[in-house]
Amino acid sequence: MISIGHIVVPAEVPNTSDLVIAQPITFETMRIACEFAGKGTDVRLFAIQFKDEKQLPLPYNFTKGPMLTRSISDLYLFRRKRSLPLIKDILDRLYNASDAEYLIYTNVDIALQPYFYKAVSSIIGQGYDAFIINRRTIPDKFNRVEQISKMYAQPGEKHKGWDCFVFHRSLYPKFDLGDAIIGAGWIGRVMITNMACFATHFHIFEDFHLTFHIGNDKIWKDPQFDDYTEHNKTECKKILELFDKKHGPFDRTSLPGRFFNLLNDHE
Repeated sequence: MISIGHIVVPAEVPNTSDLVIAQPITFETMRIACEFAGKGTDVRLFAIQFKDEKQLPLPYNFTKGPMLTRSISDLYLFRRKRSLPLIKDILDRLYNASDAEYLIYTNVDIALQPYFYKAVSSIIGQGYDAFIINRRTIPDKFNRVEQISKMYAQPGEKHKGWDCFVFHRSLYPKFDLGDAIIGAGWIGRVMITNMACFATHFHIFEDFHLTFHIGNDKIWKDPQFDDYTEHNKTECKKILELFDKKHGPFDRTSLPGRFFNLLNDHE
């Protein structure tokens, strides 16, 4: 029996946000995938929000974890205030709320195929103790929970971004996530830096049809939020340099050492 704890962070958003469409679809696909997992995999679903937000309705098989009590804007000054959670605050809550052997974080706009947890269990059975599953991007004409069966059928397009992270719980106490935040660029590299550094068998699965995202707006790339991306980049640089000194030196042609080559780029 493989046990999995999976967390997402819903948000109270204005009606103009794409999350108004994405979040209910994510919740429902997680519910379906959890039921589809069967007896061989024990899956527990968690959702956490900020304590001052309106709490969103969730399927019956979700557990509401301890509320988030701070955002990055409580710690740093940015051009435009955004209440973005620290990834450490999220994963701390998952680690403490669940005794699951494997922990998963996905962005709240990432939907799952019904066989997602079965596939994750199979990958774990092959000896991977940390891995990432890249999503597929499907057309944005889909916008209702009632269309999920049609969403499943979409082949979608390959996407190179990282938004689904799976790792053995024994790795987490070794992680250093700094003050990195979700909802901004470079967060994937922060996670990869930790996972690739400490895992025995780490891999990024780029071609699996296991998760999907509706459309590809890339809101996080809006120039008005560049300072949030720069913040994450700075945090990643600190972590890379620390790990390179303590656990390296890293090979600059493979992960995570390859990220050193990007630190001077405006990406």
